[in-house]
Amino acid sequence: MTLLVVGLGNPGAQYARNRHNIGFMAADELVRRHSFSPWKSKFQGEIAEGVIGSRKVLVLKPMTFMNLSGQSVGAAARFLKIPVDDIVVAHDELDLPPGRLKVKRGGGAGGHNGLKSIDSHMGQNYRRVRIGIGHPGDRDLVTGYVLHDFAKADEAWMAPLLDAVAATFPMLAEGDDAGFMNRVAHLTAPPKPKKEKPPMETAAAPLPEPSPPSGGSLADALKAAFRKKNE
Repeated sequence: MTLLVVGLGNPGAQYARNRHNIGFMAADELVRRHSFSPWKSKFQGEIAEGVIGSRKVLVLKPMTFMNLSGQSVGAAARFLKIPVDDIVVAHDELDLPPGRLKVKRGGGAGGHNGLKSIDSHMGQNYRRVRIGIGHPGDRDLVTGYVLHDFAKADEAWMAPLLDAVAATFPMLAEGDDAGFMNRVAHLTAPPKPKKEKPPMETAAAPLPEPSPPSGGSLADALKAAFRKKNE
C-alpha cells in the first residue's frame, strides 16, 4: 500500500526559511536522502515518488498556501485511493521545544491552519510528525513568529534533526512510531560531557632539616653561646 507523506509550508522563496515551513524542509530532505523522482506539479502541489524500506512512498508539498493544504492532500488521496490511515503529515509544532519531535495519530489541530484544513477534507486519523520550533511566549506573537525565518543559531539543531528524520524514516514507514522517535532522539542528543579524571595525590616532600652553623654541630654552637653569656 502506498504511503502519502505530506510536508506543510507556504510556497514562494520569501517563505522558504520560515519556521512555518519546516514541513517543506523535512519533505525536501526525505526526497534527497532516498533518491526520489524529480518533483512534478500535480494535485495543486509538488509530488515526488520513491521507495522507502518496503513501502512505495509519495511525498507531497501543497502549493495552496498553508490554510488550504487540505485541498491538495484531499485531491491526491482521492485520486490515488490512499486511505487516511496511510497519510503522514510533517509540520511545525509550537508546543514542543526546538529540535524535539513527536509522532501521534489523530487529535486536534492545536490552532495549526494547515492541520485544520486537512482535517476538514480527510478527518483526523492521520499520523502527524510534530517538529518542535518552540513558542514565542505570547499567543499574540505567534503569527509573526512562525512566519519569520529561523535564526542562524537554529541551524545547530535543525540540520541534524532533518537529517535524522530522513535517515530513520524507514521505521516510521513500517509503522514503528516509537522506534522512530527513539532513534531520532538518540541521533540528535547532544554529546555527553567527558568526565575529568581527579588529580593524583602526591606525598608532601619532607621539610629540610636546619643546617648547623659552619664549623661545628648545633649543640656545640649552643654550648659556646652559653659560655660566652656567663663569662
